[in-house]
Formats: sequence, C-alpha cells, structure tokens
Amino acid sequence: MICMVTDRRRLSFGDAAIDRLVDLVGAAARAGVDLVQVRERDLAARDLIALVRRCVAAAAGTRTRVVVNDRADVAVAAGAAGVHLRSDSIGAAAARSLLGGGALVGRSVHDPEEAAAVAAAGGVDYLIFGALHQTPSKDAGHPVASRDALRATCRAAMGIPVLGIGGMTVERAADAARAGASGIAGIGLFVPPAGESADKHVQVIVAGLRRAFDTCETVS
Repeated sequence: MICMVTDRRRLSFGDAAIDRLVDLVGAAARAGVDLVQVRERDLAARDLIALVRRCVAAAAGTRTRVVVNDRADVAVAAGAAGVHLRSDSIGAAAARSLLGGGALVGRSVHDPEEAAAVAAAGGVDYLIFGALHQTPSKDAGHPVASRDALRATCRAAMGIPVLGIGGMTVERAADAARAGASGIAGIGLFVPPAGESADKHVQVIVAGLRRAFDTCETVS
C-alpha cells in the first residue's frame, strides 16, 4: 500500500498552496497511489471540508481513496473514504459509528506494544508506524525507530498491514519491505522538485515503490 500524506506548506503559501495540493492529489491518483491522507491540521473545519471535497473530486474515477487525519466528522461531511486516527484520537469503534461499516480506518502507532493493543481492540484496516528516519515534519532530534522495531511491530499487528513512515525514499522503502512492512507513507517523497511536473514525479516515485515491494523478500 502506498499512502501520500499531505502538507500544503511544502508546496507553496496562501491560496496557491491549496490549488497545488489538489493538483498533487490528482497526480497521485492518476499514478495509482492507494491512499491519500489529508493532514492539514491547522485548517478550520469549514476550510478543511472544502479542501477534502476537492481532493475527493480530484481522485474520482481512480482506485485512490482519500482519508482525513483525525477528523471523522470532516470525513463524513466531505464524503471521504475514511479517517486516519492519531494515538490521541477517538477509538476505531467510535470512528466507525460516525463513518459507517464500509469506511477505511487507519491508526498511527509508535511501538510494538501499541500495535498489539490496537490490533486486539479491532476496527482498524491498517497501521502507520514511525518515524523511521529523520524528517522535516518532525522536530530536530525527534527519536527514530529502528528496523528491528518495525519488524516487531509488523509481527505484533496480527495481520493488519503496517506502513512505514518518516523520511522515506524508494531505497528506504525496500528496507521497510524487508522488515515486513506492507507499504509506506510519505510527505516529501511525493513533492515534485521545482520545475518538474507533479504527474511525472509521482509516476516515477510510485513505479519505484512498487518495484521495491514486489522484489524484496521479508527477512525474519
């Protein structure tokens, strides 16, 4: 599973950032990204709903599903496919009571014990574990998780897919695959360099990630 997490501030500022973000979501959908997590935590609910609706429209007709970070209420209002829960969010059961049984529910975890507890409680479709490497989305000095911790988390998840996150690259994705991850999530990985089209950049990244997971064998 490939998940693009959004951060409009990596793209531009002001109103232009929203437009570029929606364009990037469309490019990700056309490239075959499985999941887009809209993570714009500073937006007011009204503005977030409007953005998520645009993202859902940008992904329409593709396999890509759009989920909202933390805000199950926004996901419902905007017609998103589901919600991605933080460790301090409402529980998966409460989220499903708002979203309906067919919704996609993910959860962030930070160690094998948390993964085991979340898996035992039920109701989640996937987990995101990290950060595996230093990343601009975390403060300098934020602790990073080891490959062994990722492997242990994948085992503790009781069959629930685990995605690695944090400073991901195509090369690092291969390492996550060898540790047992079912995919990766990333922010900066999908942001196109200046002067390069979003479609071209994301297509190259997605193709590289697919190869990484198709050709790597899990190391027990």
